[in-house]
Amino acid sequence: MEIRGVLTLRKRQVLIFFVLLGLSQAGTESARYSVAEETEVGSFVANLARDLGLRVEELSSRGARVVSDDNEKHLRLDLLTGDLLLNEKLDREELCGSTEPCVLHFQVVLENPLQFFWAELHVKDINDHSPAFLDKEILIKISESTTTGTTFLMESAQDLDVGSNSLQNYTISPNSHFYIKIRDSGDGKIYPELVLDRALDHEKEPELRLTLTALDGGSPPKSGTTLVLIEVLDMNDNAPEFLQGLYEVQVLEDTPLGSWIITISAKDLDAGNYGKISYTFFHASEDIRKTFEINTISGEINLRSSLDFEVIQFYTINIQATDGGGLSETCTLLVKVIDVNDNPPEVTMSSITKTIPENASETLVALFSVRDQDAGDNGRMVCSIQDDLPFFLKPTFKNFFTLVSEKALDRESRDEYNITITVTDLGTPRLQTHYNITVLVSDVNDNAPAFSQSSYTLFVPRTTAPPCTSSVSATDETRAPTPGHLLAAAAPRPHLRSPRSGPINADNGQLFALRSLDFEALRAFEFRVGAADRGSPALRSEALVRVAVLDDNDNPPFVLYPPQNGSAPCTELLPRAAEAGYLVSKNAWLSFQLLKATEPGLFSVWPHNGEVRTARPLGERDAARHRLVVLVRDSGEPALSASVTLHVLLVDGFSQPYLPPPEAAPAQAQADSLTVYLVVALAAVSSLFLFSVLLFVAVRLCRRDRAASGGRCSVPEGRFPGHLVDVSGAGTLSQSYQYEVCLTGGSGTNEFKFLKPIIPNFQVHDTGRNMGEKENFRNSFEFNIQ
Repeated sequence: MEIRGVLTLRKRQVLIFFVLLGLSQAGTESARYSVAEETEVGSFVANLARDLGLRVEELSSRGARVVSDDNEKHLRLDLLTGDLLLNEKLDREELCGSTEPCVLHFQVVLENPLQFFWAELHVKDINDHSPAFLDKEILIKISESTTTGTTFLMESAQDLDVGSNSLQNYTISPNSHFYIKIRDSGDGKIYPELVLDRALDHEKEPELRLTLTALDGGSPPKSGTTLVLIEVLDMNDNAPEFLQGLYEVQVLEDTPLGSWIITISAKDLDAGNYGKISYTFFHASEDIRKTFEINTISGEINLRSSLDFEVIQFYTINIQATDGGGLSETCTLLVKVIDVNDNPPEVTMSSITKTIPENASETLVALFSVRDQDAGDNGRMVCSIQDDLPFFLKPTFKNFFTLVSEKALDRESRDEYNITITVTDLGTPRLQTHYNITVLVSDVNDNAPAFSQSSYTLFVPRTTAPPCTSSVSATDETRAPTPGHLLAAAAPRPHLRSPRSGPINADNGQLFALRSLDFEALRAFEFRVGAADRGSPALRSEALVRVAVLDDNDNPPFVLYPPQNGSAPCTELLPRAAEAGYLVSKNAWLSFQLLKATEPGLFSVWPHNGEVRTARPLGERDAARHRLVVLVRDSGEPALSASVTLHVLLVDGFSQPYLPPPEAAPAQAQADSLTVYLVVALAAVSSLFLFSVLLFVAVRLCRRDRAASGGRCSVPEGRFPGHLVDVSGAGTLSQSYQYEVCLTGGSGTNEFKFLKPIIPNFQVHDTGRNMGEKENFRNSFEFNIQ
């Protein structure tokens, strides 16, 4: 019958659970299950999967777990079957004491998505405890004058079982003077009273020994006994009287042991031994006897063991005062335990995620619950974390909270967060509990490689072999098993090469020349370099590389005038009336030295500007023809040089016909046609330009000096203030020249001479190395005759 009743009850519970399941989100109803105490570990309680309307595999995928309010693991969930099983033997008396019904609250938590189901487990009592008297012997003193029908209160037995298994009846061994009367206290407990059925006679029976038996309602019933010793006394006609029938006192739960609680006092009008009163606990439970002690003479009650508001909030103590004649009276002491804030909040972590990706927003990091065993403000709690973190706490249901990231994180800025969950109660003083969580931010490929510069400028010396010219570098802040390895590639250029696959080493960013670089052929070029990581998808970036080729001294000086490969030698005309210092010819840009001369003392060469001048006035004895050899040297390392031959013809005036030098070489039949074209072109352009300048200068000078010179244009000494003429160079020279000219007066011909070419100096600076002291010179001479 009992099994059938249990099955019927379980069916009803399942039906109720399914009705309440739809209201589980609101949290107003809970499912109820029941199990008998002392049931074996692993016993079946219910099938949660079926009751929750879930498939068995959903329990594992959604992270189902059972969480108890007292943090004890009384139950466990079998994820393979969905069954709710007992995890330990349950002792109803240990869990709930005398409280009935004995209910254990627990929650079923589904994490993904988050969902709560509240449930109750009722622990049913079994008859596993027998009634027991705390005193093995009860002494009752009764005067022989006591009338029949008088009632004597007796100590009750204690039975830890509840309901029908609790204490139900008392019996006393057969005798001719007493019988037992059962009194109900109104709170579900019964007390035995000994009733005098026939008068006592001290002379016949000064002492009686009876056995009091307590029976519970189990099947079969269990019992407990105690010895009742009745001492028959002489007459005592006054019983003790208490000043109050009810005493109340409030005691803080942290009151020190041995502290005085209260003093109970009673009076007895009898004199002598009948007036002496002794105080004892009456119908006191074992908890009361362990917690308090009473002075039998003074009635003082002191604290014997510590109080705990979370266990017991108040004590009801019955105190009996008995005089020397055996008469007694009782009063009630109500001790109310006052709560103090002696329990810090508790944090129970249900689930935690220690690593989250940096691009995830509002990610569930932790699910936890908090509780405080104190009452009132001492039990109210506030939950918080640090303010400077990108996380926030979100209350979900009752005392459950979730820790959630509020936005996407950046691992490159911060890859680890130490979060301290602080739970503070509102008691005095306030107590706190800290729970630390370390959250690691996992990397995703969200940062492209970054070059150290957006553009690179490389100064590369002229090379004869293809070595490494320089290097570029890129970094990637992404840190993960696959991203972060750089791959580089350059735009195809014929001037750079790579030892493996291109002009750049993909591992270290070194740049290599594909062939020799020549400043005269290619002075600068640029290309782009790319860097890519190995993420998915791969990210890349580019940088611009500018290469400037530095010049070195690899070309000897080349003399444009006099031409080295001309078909006819060039001869300079020198009037015999020229004074010392007269300019015969000029070269520039380089250093010059006169190596050979027909008459060494007649001519000199200025070493810095290449001007060939007469060293003294000409005489009649000087030869008409002179041959000069001039050495031209540059300033390179090593220095390179070239030589040029200059023929000078002494004439009386520019109107004298030109005579070729005696040593003029025949025209070369196999001259380079390109040089001939170049000379012709230069001569034509220079002639046209110089003719225009000549006319302009001659007219201006002649008008200004006609009165002083008699119409003849004199040749001024020193430098002429000239005008710049830009002539594009050929070969290795590319400079601009300035010529100053002057026409001769009184001549029948339009001959003229060139004076000072003014050529600017250029200096190349290397930004990587200071080359400010090095200058590369190029020189070019042009003489045009019309």
